[in-house]
Amino acid sequence: MRRGKSLPISRGRTDRAEEAYLSVPPSQRRQGVRGKKTLMNKVKSLLFAGLLAFAPAVALTDHAMAQENAAASAPVATTAAAPAESAAAPAANVAEAAPAAAKVAAPPRMKPTLGIGMPMPGEYTLQEQFTSTGHTARWMHDKLLLPIIFAISIFVLILMLYAMIKFRASANPMPSKTAHNTVIEVIWTVVPVLILLAIAVPSIGLLADQYKPAPKDAVVVKVTGYQWYWGYEYPDNAIPEFVSNLQTPEKAKENGEPYLLSPDNRLVLPVGRPIKLIITGADVIHSFAVPSLWVKMDAVPGRLNEKSFTIEKPGVYYGQCSELCGARHGFMPIAIEALPPAQFDQWVLSQGGTLKGKGAATSAQAETAPAPATAAPAKI
Repeated sequence: MRRGKSLPISRGRTDRAEEAYLSVPPSQRRQGVRGKKTLMNKVKSLLFAGLLAFAPAVALTDHAMAQENAAASAPVATTAAAPAESAAAPAANVAEAAPAAAKVAAPPRMKPTLGIGMPMPGEYTLQEQFTSTGHTARWMHDKLLLPIIFAISIFVLILMLYAMIKFRASANPMPSKTAHNTVIEVIWTVVPVLILLAIAVPSIGLLADQYKPAPKDAVVVKVTGYQWYWGYEYPDNAIPEFVSNLQTPEKAKENGEPYLLSPDNRLVLPVGRPIKLIITGADVIHSFAVPSLWVKMDAVPGRLNEKSFTIEKPGVYYGQCSELCGARHGFMPIAIEALPPAQFDQWVLSQGGTLKGKGAATSAQAETAPAPATAAPAKI
């Protein structure tokens, strides 16, 4: 009885569903099917995108687990070789530390030589020069300018004495009325022009040499003037700026240096290599001057002035600030210590710097040079 009663109900629901389905137009039925397909496609796309996003992470995890397993199952031989490597490490460190310790050692402070690089009592000419421009300048001063100045001075003195005696009032009660003399006028016009030409030709050459740009492989030093000390920096050698102040009288006497010319830190430069100084000021105008090297250049705040030269001989060369710069202007000494190239390279390394240009090439050649062959033992 229960089953017989339920059949009409299920059939009624099915019939109603079929009637509802058939009552929908065919176009709307097709749109519904398409909507279901589109929704399924979107779901499939989302699932596929999720798989692609998580696949690399799963792969990396598997790879990391494989590495951990391989490390855990490494052969015992590797562990046994570790003590040998650790034992060899100190020896290698000692071998590397030995050259480093040798490079750090700085050359000893050079003692000055009396009469070289410093003024001397009773000196009436320029200091002895140790650069090519200095030689030219001293030759012009001693051999060209001083003789011309002396000759002109004596000639004018003779003319004055001659005029005072020849044309005095007692010897000439009736003075001459001569106003012009063509020959004399031509002479006193032409002769000075010739003298100026004789001076101008070497002077122009000297000026050109003084301001000739430094070559690319020159040692570059930045010089900065402060109130009242100097700062030196080697940008190409990676040496930061250090300052140079006046020494105490006791320290200068201990080092055998002239007081007021001896700073605590010197400007160290190589002999035989081109040098390029970039000179500036930090506060007021200073002037970097070393007479024995024919170096003098103003240190102007906000401006970079350049000076290039090559030192010919090792030694200590003294100078001073040559521009009035304040209360302690007279206490700004300069000392250039010119070292042979090998010692200069040693000094650069001792300051924690690096070698550039010719210095690096020289050091590389010294390191790669073959050791001298030892003589074979004699047969007995």
